[in-house]
Amino acid sequence: MKIIVVDDEIIQLDRLKETVAEVVPDCELNGFSNPLEALEWSKENLPEIAFLDIQMPVMDGITLAKKLKIQNPKINLVFVTGYYEEYVFDAMPLHFSGYLQKPANAQKVRQELDNLRFPLVKKESEKKLRVKCFGDFEVYIGDKPLNFSRAKSKEVFAYLIDRKGSKVNGNKICAVVYEDVGNETSNKSSLRSCIADIKETLHSVNADNVLIKGWDSYAIDTSLIECDYYDWEKNEPYAIHAFRGEYMAQYSWAEETLAYILNK
Repeated sequence: MKIIVVDDEIIQLDRLKETVAEVVPDCELNGFSNPLEALEWSKENLPEIAFLDIQMPVMDGITLAKKLKIQNPKINLVFVTGYYEEYVFDAMPLHFSGYLQKPANAQKVRQELDNLRFPLVKKESEKKLRVKCFGDFEVYIGDKPLNFSRAKSKEVFAYLIDRKGSKVNGNKICAVVYEDVGNETSNKSSLRSCIADIKETLHSVNADNVLIKGWDSYAIDTSLIECDYYDWEKNEPYAIHAFRGEYMAQYSWAEETLAYILNK
């Protein structure tokens, strides 16, 4: 995602850049105090979002927005000003995305990014596995669900996803996914069968390296999967929109993480 911020006041420019970077830390963010430099850069780079101050010398924000629209008709224009009412009629023909009143905070910036006029299309991931945590937990290879032989295997895999790459020992996994059912010996035996099933299932789709196995400890290599929960923590717009108040809904132990998401 490419974003530009344009404001001739350096202090305001730096402040808004910091706020945008806080909301979308993984974006390619460029700031310009000179509208002409912003226009020149945009000609080759075609940003998807532009935060534009309206009152600027050399070229005002409305004029800059018109030129940016010629370069990229689907650019999302967000005007930043303390005098919005004075310019609203000039801005309306540009079909702009929104506006921010100075000084803009992270909550307001996030609201504008969540309601873009031209929503950003999520890029296809090169990662083999796609994991959906919001709603019911599911694992996909391409567009097809990945089928585990055992229901408990899927739950163990879900718990490792929930741990976000942290190593978890077998006793902890048993305590969570089996709760008070069965005895320690039978649960440990069942867990070994689940791990073997997970390994075989991953091997069948050439994703062996996703599971990291240590001495009675297990983890997920998070760099090898695409996950809506992980992307939500990175403030990816698609993941923020995907959350509808449910997280791994079929597992009671997931309520702790759900509470964390709701309170963040």
